[in-house]
Amino acid sequence: MVRKDSWQRYSALMLLVPLMVLGACLKTPPPAVVSEDKGLRAEQETLRRENQRLKQDLSECRTLYGKLEQTLKERQAPQHALEEENGKLKLLLLEKETQMKEMGGRQTSLQRKLDEAIQEVVRAKARLRSLESRAEAASNMAETEVALKMLRSQRSDMANSPELIQAEQLLKMSTQEFKNENYGGALYLANQAKDHIRLSQAQRGEEEGTELLPGEILFALPLSLRVMKTSNIREGPGLDYKVIATVEPDTSLRGYSYKGQWVRVEGDNNLRGWIFQTLVSGR
Repeated sequence: MVRKDSWQRYSALMLLVPLMVLGACLKTPPPAVVSEDKGLRAEQETLRRENQRLKQDLSECRTLYGKLEQTLKERQAPQHALEEENGKLKLLLLEKETQMKEMGGRQTSLQRKLDEAIQEVVRAKARLRSLESRAEAASNMAETEVALKMLRSQRSDMANSPELIQAEQLLKMSTQEFKNENYGGALYLANQAKDHIRLSQAQRGEEEGTELLPGEILFALPLSLRVMKTSNIREGPGLDYKVIATVEPDTSLRGYSYKGQWVRVEGDNNLRGWIFQTLVSGR
């Protein structure tokens, strides 16, 4: 009887253990499951925020680029102006150098020859003073003086012309000879002064009827120029004027005047027009 009870208790215990294990398992909560839809939404939100950040960065980059571009333009503007001014100063320097060389060489030779020739002619005229007309000498002297005054009043750019300077000196000598009653010498000197005035006018295109444009300035002397690279010769001082010829590097030109950044030039085969100042240099 005792053994039978023990066996029953043992059997009951064996049945109870699995039930207890099963009960414990049922009490353990199942693992949480994140839905696929919720994960996609989180990923989309992350992408949206990243895209917004990239757009903001791009906008800031564009703003910064615009500022840098504006700063660069502001810095380049003075440099461009300096380059233009430098080109103009080079032309003016070349003009002065040409003028000094021309005046130095010609003045020495011309003065020596003139002094000798003029003195000889004046002495000869003095011996023949009775044959010359006082009125004719006075008339020629007056004409020469008027021509000089008109040129200086109308063309201030010709004030330093070597020919006009020589004409003034000859006119002074003519006046002195007239006071000495050497009317033949005075007439001769006055005519010599006229020749120098005409020569000065011819050098600046006066006899060819060349008219200066508004703002155009003549060089004191024609400049010997050399083309630095293949360049266009235009009808007028500006890019909107028609191209009349193209010249190759080392082409020789003569510069007569300038307006702004353009130089009026002449070349072989009756070439006449305008070229940009930075395309030429002194020869």
